[in-house]
Amino acid sequence: MKSTIFYFFLLLIGMPLKIEAQNDNWREYVIQLAEEEEANAAAIENMYEELLSLESNPLNLNTLTKDELESIPLLSDEQIDLIIDFLKFNRPVMTVYELRNVRNLSHKTFQLIIPFFYVGVGGARRNIEKTTESAKSSNVYVPSNEVTKALKYGKHEIQMRLDKTLTPRAGYGDFNDSILLRYPNRKYRGEDYYNSIRYSFKYRDKIQMGFTAEKDAGEPFLKPDYPNGYDHYGFHLIVNDMGKLKTIALGDYRLSFGQGLILNNDFIGSKSWGVDNITRRTLKPKRHFSTAEYGFFRGGAALFEMCNISLTTFYSNKLIDANISEDGEITSFKNDGLHRTPLEMSKKGNTREQVAGANINYRRNRFQTGISGIYHTYSKMYNPTLSEYNKFFLRDSTNFNASIDYSYQLPGFIFAGETAISKNGSVASINSMQYRPSTTISFSALYRYYPISYNALHAQAFSEGSRIQNEKGVYIGASFSPLKKLAVSTYIDFVRFPWPKYGVDIPSNATDFYLLGTYNLTQNSYFEARYKYKKKEKNVKQPETNSNIVLPYDTHKLRLRYSFDNNFGWVLRTTVDIARYKVKQSEKELGLMISQNINYKSRGKLSANAFLAGFNADTYNARLYSYERNLLSTFYMPSLYGKGMRYAVNGKYDLSSSLSLSIKVARTRYFNKDTISSGADQINGNSRTDIYTYLRLRF
Repeated sequence: MKSTIFYFFLLLIGMPLKIEAQNDNWREYVIQLAEEEEANAAAIENMYEELLSLESNPLNLNTLTKDELESIPLLSDEQIDLIIDFLKFNRPVMTVYELRNVRNLSHKTFQLIIPFFYVGVGGARRNIEKTTESAKSSNVYVPSNEVTKALKYGKHEIQMRLDKTLTPRAGYGDFNDSILLRYPNRKYRGEDYYNSIRYSFKYRDKIQMGFTAEKDAGEPFLKPDYPNGYDHYGFHLIVNDMGKLKTIALGDYRLSFGQGLILNNDFIGSKSWGVDNITRRTLKPKRHFSTAEYGFFRGGAALFEMCNISLTTFYSNKLIDANISEDGEITSFKNDGLHRTPLEMSKKGNTREQVAGANINYRRNRFQTGISGIYHTYSKMYNPTLSEYNKFFLRDSTNFNASIDYSYQLPGFIFAGETAISKNGSVASINSMQYRPSTTISFSALYRYYPISYNALHAQAFSEGSRIQNEKGVYIGASFSPLKKLAVSTYIDFVRFPWPKYGVDIPSNATDFYLLGTYNLTQNSYFEARYKYKKKEKNVKQPETNSNIVLPYDTHKLRLRYSFDNNFGWVLRTTVDIARYKVKQSEKELGLMISQNINYKSRGKLSANAFLAGFNADTYNARLYSYERNLLSTFYMPSLYGKGMRYAVNGKYDLSSSLSLSIKVARTRYFNKDTISSGADQINGNSRTDIYTYLRLRF
């Protein structure tokens, strides 16, 4: 393996250097968000897919509309209005870098969104036919005309992915029938590879259609006892701009109302992103094209617009996985989407969930307000196993939530918030303020109050905990540039949990601090230092009394990075990550990782990336994350602890103008382990090797 990597580097060095550098800022943001939001893998995967689609289908600045800008989840309403105002007076623009001149658009935001735009003449790159001004302003929808254009000018894409762990795992071994009769869940019933096929069709921003088929490693495929083929199927159809019917969505889709207090299965924001963009907005229905098997609706949704008023309605009816008690009640939901063993298969689609709701929104100039309602029902009683921490959880087969949200913009200011009520009468609220006096200075503040009795199972808002419940806190963030080449971003979040939590037997507190400094050494290189500190409390078992006491613990994480772009396609990044974890009255736990990332992007057919890291982390609490590049449509960020090395090499080659092939090989080797993982995933050895392949056809 080492010799393979060595020769790969030699191959890269010998290649011609006519290169166009690739902007990876939005990918780094998603990685950072994944580190902050470990529990919400589906939402992160959805966001990654959405941003990847935007990068693959960039928007023409010279024909850009406000609706198209609103499809970029990284932009606030204020930033959207500022970009539209700038383009209104400066079209035609000659380069995407003219967006640097947008008033109060920070350099950080500019770097994040730049891959999603290009400059064309009359939108020639995205659609051959020319849309006239009269057609744009008309409220009359002519289906036959649009269908003819869609068939002629629509774009098709087929994606096929195959992943396999080359190192044998226990769950794929041979077992005697007597062993399986006694321990049926020791063996995975399917093949040891992951496979997915996805097809999508897009016509401008009018029509989106697609389907997904996927099986995880270990899930059976076309076996006699499992004749359904793939484990998961999905379909979506989105049609936009049909007069007053602005959007209709059928199949799998995602929605977000207000600040997320009653409904949000769409984009999520991190605390670090909140420094520059603390507010959310109600979004039109979007397709769910990810292979994630939860975190979306299945049914239909529609958005109507008339003057300053919009109305969104939706209905969803789908089978979900749940853990069921002996009494036939739901104790918790199973969200990993894995159906490999008889036990996991028995939970597949064992509960029906129905959700319906609506949002009516009013906008006028810089003011917006909305009223939302959502009702959901399960085919079984939801009744988690009773503990002190979940005493006030929802215990019913139905729930209802309603809310009112608002936002108001003044020059340099944005005020936004939402107040919601649940079926039991409990009220939750979130309110925020953003002040941006210039492009180099931004301040944000947010207060949230989520009582222990508030229940909203489809909520996803700004929070420290995984549920919008049992939390109140104050967040303050700022970004500024004290020197021309130095940018600083920081926040602090003070949190109180008024009721016991899982793993904490008494009310507790948390403090979260973040500081990021970026210094541009030259036009093509920068140095970055990031420090994160978090203090929380947890149960600690006392061996003498065999009882728990609650003690504080803190986590420090420091990252130092140097990045160099030679403008000929080579980007080199050297990173040092340090972690320190300590519980009061216990020994500290330390982690260290040094990694090197090399990116290559040519004007020709080849792009490649290599990642090498050495790590030494005492425990899982001091774990570190691999910031390696993944294949298109693939989001994977392994956590590393123990002692070892990880290396990964991936490349993409354009076989033709419409067909590309990507391959990644990754290997993790431990110096202090004889086995990796446990149970059916156990590897008898100190290394693991994975191969990922991805084929994309566009026509």
